[in-house]
Amino acid sequence: MTSEGVLQSLRRAAGNTKHAETSSWVAAQLRQAIADGRLAPGAKLAEEELREALGVSRNTLREAFATLTTERVVTRIPNRGVFVSHPTAEDIREIYRVRRLVEPGALLWSPAQPTDGLAGVVRTARAAAAVGDVPAMAGANQEFHRGIVARAGSERLSALMEQVLAEMRLVFATMGADPRFHEPYVEENAKILGLLEAGRNAAAAEAMAQYLDRAEHQLLEAIAS
Repeated sequence: MTSEGVLQSLRRAAGNTKHAETSSWVAAQLRQAIADGRLAPGAKLAEEELREALGVSRNTLREAFATLTTERVVTRIPNRGVFVSHPTAEDIREIYRVRRLVEPGALLWSPAQPTDGLAGVVRTARAAAAVGDVPAMAGANQEFHRGIVARAGSERLSALMEQVLAEMRLVFATMGADPRFHEPYVEENAKILGLLEAGRNAAAAEAMAQYLDRAEHQLLEAIAS
């Protein structure tokens, strides 16, 4: 069953938004819940509970499930239902193929703009690292990379990044609560921010590409072991 906390947050979203009961809106709400870590790998998405919470028809919800299945965020198992996916090694490789194209490009080609938001995320991540708060570190990391892509000013790229972040949250969940995986990337993000603040966009893009290579290698090793 879907947790009551998730259902309550979805009810609030439905109550505060004029969404015209579209399947794309429903998919976005579920994708966000996954990206935020509120729906974990293996969680069953109870159709009737979700339909009631979101205030949508059965067909609309199933269309949203179909979209998320195509994105590999959820998996439909015949005669059992729809579940949040468990990423495989090939899923990780595909995620990082996308990230290597999108994130360095966003750093390289984004117009000049303030970095205050990214700096705030780095401060949050450092505070979390100081007390070993893994969920907060993972959340801040998500926000940092979301913010990098948002600098491109493209709704399409940002939508693509939301899909990637939802899958990444599932990957992080497989790593458990080991702070040794998350802590090094706090300062990696700070390094990239420093290059960006200095106007060294090309260097920031190169640092991001190397960062993504290392992260992919570490995740694949962890999955293999």
